[in-house]
This record gives sequence, structure tokens and C-alpha cells, in this order.
Amino acid sequence: MEAPPVTVMPVTGGTINMMEYLLQGSVLDQALESLLHRLRGLCDNMEPETFTDHELVYLLKGQQGNPFILRARRSLSHPTSPWHLRYLGQPEVGDKSRHALVRNCVDVAASHSLPEFLNEMGFRMDHEFVANGHIFRKGAMKVVVSKLSRILVPGNTENTERLSLSYLVELSVLAPAGQDTVSEDMRSFAEQLKPLVHLEKIDPSKQRH
Repeated sequence: MEAPPVTVMPVTGGTINMMEYLLQGSVLDQALESLLHRLRGLCDNMEPETFTDHELVYLLKGQQGNPFILRARRSLSHPTSPWHLRYLGQPEVGDKSRHALVRNCVDVAASHSLPEFLNEMGFRMDHEFVANGHIFRKGAMKVVVSKLSRILVPGNTENTERLSLSYLVELSVLAPAGQDTVSEDMRSFAEQLKPLVHLEKIDPSKQRH
């Protein structure tokens, strides 16, 4: 089965029908503070926003082809905030010269009954995880540094286990279709984070289960 690359963008607002430009990498736990120090110097906010989110990935299997995937996410640090429902399209494979992965992104706020609604619609939860970390901003660019943890007992976000000894680093921009110049800005910014982290364009053909 081929699925879109995983992203762990936090619940920070809703954006409808935009294109997401994305670069991803990782940094070992022991290098985290060095990366955060570098980001404080490069980004608009010297002190990053922090987040702890619970994400559930739902699948709707059709008669043929890949299943339809939706992501439901809620903030654990702000329990009264709305849930967010996110759809990520298949990455565009057109222009090979693009420096970033490009895919359609639909992100809408939802009520706390979102999981029940998705179940009623025929979706089934495939997996869930907790993501916590830091958010930096540089103009339209967002940098998310997050630690992913698996949930050991379904629905119990207090009982988790870290997935790895590293942090996921994502550089992204949400923009209308055709704004490919943003990928050049992202490439320039990513260069300034080397050698602490190497942010790369993901090859969709390698995202297979």
C-alpha cells in the first residue's frame, strides 16, 4: 500500500484547500538544543511555541485503489480547543526541479465529536500517536521540531513509548497553487540549518508499507 508521507504539523489553525510545500529531516536527541539555538537566531520568534497533540489516522477503504486517509488531531495542552481534520493529497510528481515536496492540504476545525462522526461515516482508525515539540516561524515558513510517541493502550495518551532517539524536523509553507518560488526560499533556509539537520524533499515512491 502506498500512503502519503507522514506529517505531524500541530494544531495551530485551519487552512482550506491550499498547497503544502514540505521538507523533512531528523536530529538526534543529543543535538536538539544546538538546533533550537540555531532556530532561535534565524526565526522571527526567539522563544518557540510548544505543543502536545494527539493524532488519530483514519482509513476508508474503497472498492479499488488506495484507501482514503484522514487525520484527526487534538491538542492535549489545550483540551478545550477544537479538533482539526486534515486531508493530505498525494505528492505532485511533475516538476523535478522543485526543491520541496508539494501536495494539496485541506485543514478544517471540528467539534469534539469528530471521532464518532468519522466512525459513522465508515472510517476506521488505523493508528494513533502523540507528538510534542516546538514551533518556529520565519515569515510564511513554519519549522516544527517534534518527538513522536506510540500509544501503548488505545485511547490512553498517558501511556506512551517514544518511537525513536531522534526528533522529526519539518519545514513547511502553505500557499496557493502555483507559488513554486517558495520552495527556493525553503531551500535557502534549509541550507542555513546544515550540518545540524539535513532537510530533504521526500521521494513519494519510497513511502511504501
